[in-house]
Amino acid sequence: MFEFFAIAIAVVALIIARKAQDQTAGLKARLDAIEASEWRAPQAPPPLVPAEPPAPAAAAETAAAAPVEPTPLHEAPPSVPDDAADAPRLTPAAPPPVPPASPGFEERVGTRWVVWLGGLTLALGGFFMVRYSIDAGLLGPGVRVLLGSAFALALLIAGEWTRRSESTSSIDVLPIANIPAILTAAGTAVAFGTVYAAYALYDFLAPASAFILLGLVALGTLAAALLHGPMLAGLGIVAAFGTPLLVSSDTPDFWALYIYLAVVTAAAFGLARIRLWIWLAVTTIVLALLWTFPALTFFPPEVGPSAFHVIAGFVLAALMVVCGFMFGPSADDDHFEPVSSGSLAAYLFGATCIVLASFHADLAIIVFAVLTAATLLVAWRAPSAAGSVALAAVFVGIVFLEWAIRVNPDLLVLPGGPLPGIGTSPIESSVSLHFTVAALFAIAFGAAGFLAQGRSSNALVPVIWSASGVFTPLALIIALYARIAHLDRSIPFAILAVLLAAAFAAATEILSRRELRPGLTVATALFATGTLAAMALGLTFALDRGWLTIALALTSLGAAWVSTQRPIPFLRVLSAILAGIVVLRIGYEPRIVGAAVGTTPIFNWLLWGYGIPALSFWTASILLRRQADDASLRSVEAAAILFTVLLVFLQIRHFINGGDVYRHSSGLTETGLQVCAALAMAIGLERLFVRSGSIIHNVSAILLTLFAGAATLVGLLFIDNPFIWWGDRVSGEFFNELLLAYAAPAILALLLSYAVAGRRPAAYGNTIAAGALVLALSYISLEIRRLYHGPSMSSGPIYDVEQYTYSIAWLAFGVALLVIGIFFNSQRARLASAVVIALTIAKVFLVDLSTLEGVYRALSFMGLGLVLVAIGWFYQKVLFRRDAQPATPVAPAGS
Repeated sequence: MFEFFAIAIAVVALIIARKAQDQTAGLKARLDAIEASEWRAPQAPPPLVPAEPPAPAAAAETAAAAPVEPTPLHEAPPSVPDDAADAPRLTPAAPPPVPPASPGFEERVGTRWVVWLGGLTLALGGFFMVRYSIDAGLLGPGVRVLLGSAFALALLIAGEWTRRSESTSSIDVLPIANIPAILTAAGTAVAFGTVYAAYALYDFLAPASAFILLGLVALGTLAAALLHGPMLAGLGIVAAFGTPLLVSSDTPDFWALYIYLAVVTAAAFGLARIRLWIWLAVTTIVLALLWTFPALTFFPPEVGPSAFHVIAGFVLAALMVVCGFMFGPSADDDHFEPVSSGSLAAYLFGATCIVLASFHADLAIIVFAVLTAATLLVAWRAPSAAGSVALAAVFVGIVFLEWAIRVNPDLLVLPGGPLPGIGTSPIESSVSLHFTVAALFAIAFGAAGFLAQGRSSNALVPVIWSASGVFTPLALIIALYARIAHLDRSIPFAILAVLLAAAFAAATEILSRRELRPGLTVATALFATGTLAAMALGLTFALDRGWLTIALALTSLGAAWVSTQRPIPFLRVLSAILAGIVVLRIGYEPRIVGAAVGTTPIFNWLLWGYGIPALSFWTASILLRRQADDASLRSVEAAAILFTVLLVFLQIRHFINGGDVYRHSSGLTETGLQVCAALAMAIGLERLFVRSGSIIHNVSAILLTLFAGAATLVGLLFIDNPFIWWGDRVSGEFFNELLLAYAAPAILALLLSYAVAGRRPAAYGNTIAAGALVLALSYISLEIRRLYHGPSMSSGPIYDVEQYTYSIAWLAFGVALLVIGIFFNSQRARLASAVVIALTIAKVFLVDLSTLEGVYRALSFMGLGLVLVAIGWFYQKVLFRRDAQPATPVAPAGS
């Protein structure tokens, strides 16, 4: 041990000697520089700057004292301009300050790293000395504890002595390598370890005594941080909050724990306030919040001590942490400060956890209500804590929504009634207390959100108040409705929602007439939003569950209409947000009302659940387009198109499948109707796009066209093709599914190709026209198959007469297209005719020649030849006729 101290002293002596040598060298260099400056050649004078003119008396004295040289007789006295006589005299400027040189490697090692290493070595030395005495058996437990205490006391005395010595000397203390602070920190660490060893290793101290001593050491460390800086404060705060972890007990006393933590929190907040250490305040809040949970892990939870803990912490934070309130730091006018808001919200979060863990015990609800009210009061006086109001509104919504969801309504409607001990009654005392607290919260938040407008020059503060004032009453009425009315129809709650809407409407009207202040526009929009939302809730409460979708869609329309009366930009955004909520709602349950959608074709819940929202969104898009073409308008337009498409598709599926919209398979009729509907809506959107120029209409028309093409290719021509799949039956000879699946889509595709002609690329329209031609040929071929084979078209061979009929029908279809092209002067129809006739020629030479026999083969070729000759004659004599040119006379030779 003594050898160790000798080596340490030698190392320190070498470092001190090295430092003295460096200082001596520096002083010698300065002396040399001073001596050299006396023999240095004169340099250019420093720049001249204007000097203050001398006082009149001083100027007179200077003039009298200065010798006057006589002017030669042959020289005239120098002329002085009038303005130069009044100009200030010029004096040399002071040289700029020399920037301090950055410390070198040697200085860092000698002045910083060695000090830190020395403090750590001292602390570890105390621990190692105790460990060595244990291993060697030199000293008894009592002597070990006494030596550790003496070593800790010696370090503390040394730290205080060096601090006082440095404060009375002329040596500047390095703040990042403060020797007194490091010695004191080492002493407190050794003291902390000594007390803990006396308790945990040797049983010298009872748990209560050890707890008190460790706490005193931690508090003393925090107090010493006032003199020695932040490093000691960090050590003290960790030791103070870690003390309860070191002292264990089979029967924990949470009251003693939380009283101790209140004292520690007060000391830490006081130190943070005096030194303005934000990090210390934040660390204290986080550690104190973590200590809220141990008492909540017991069953039943310790509500009383936990409530005391969060109340004490909340009060201390309000008094010393919140800027601009009571003893807290000063704050800029209406400046939003995150730590001030977060400190109150942290303890309010702790109160929320107590409510949830205690299953909404009455005491927990009362404490939560008191802290919420205190949050509003503090934030009202101190704008720096305005952010805590928004978080308080969120916590209120969480508490009451969790209270509503906790009850399982299924247990309350069993055939035999509620089971004993399961479920709760809607008239129990807890419901009454929650209802009362909810009413007080709704009034407090709503009134404060309205009255806070115009009180702040920071726009963020009134917006936070108004958003909280709108959100909290809406969340509370939804929670109470879900808990008491169990999501069934409730006229009383509908009346409450209407009254709330009236209150929000009155606030909107009053605020819209006030003089413009920061944040007033957004606050007015928020209250207008609350009006529409409350009206939607009223409709929901008064009507069945499926009407919620309708109510929200109508609310979106209402927001769009109000935006035309009150040009508040947020209302346009609100209309789009509500449309998005309705879209998410149908994504959760496309039937809207579940199995109660009904089986009546057309006039079922799909008509109301999709038709009314679609009409609302279309109307809202018209209203929004009057003002601007922005993202909000496009969102509402997209919702309108989506609901229109889904209405048509789901109604088709509902009609074909007898009301089962979740059927996994589809047939030829359903696919054909879907393709027809998609093409028809694409035509409508193409026409609408010409008038509106909306990118949503443009993209939607393309998407519907692509859907129709994919459904035709995959569904009509392959999966649902009755010629390919066995078992598919087609009823009726002429009026059958083939008309809906092939003929009608062919006509609609042809109309769509003409609708896009001249406005989209030619390839786009020609592709659609080609699809119409394929559908038409498919219809003709499948209809012939139906005539020869009956309903089961996939069975049986192809007869000669059937094969001949295909050729004749294709040829006739080609000729008909040619006639139409000539009559309407349509080059596209004539080209389609050429394609069909070419296919017919290929079929005759490739198929008929090998499969037909006898008269059918001859008739096939004869008919094709006659038609081709007739077509050639028609093209020569009618379409591309050339008038005969008069013969040019031949000139005689020699002319």
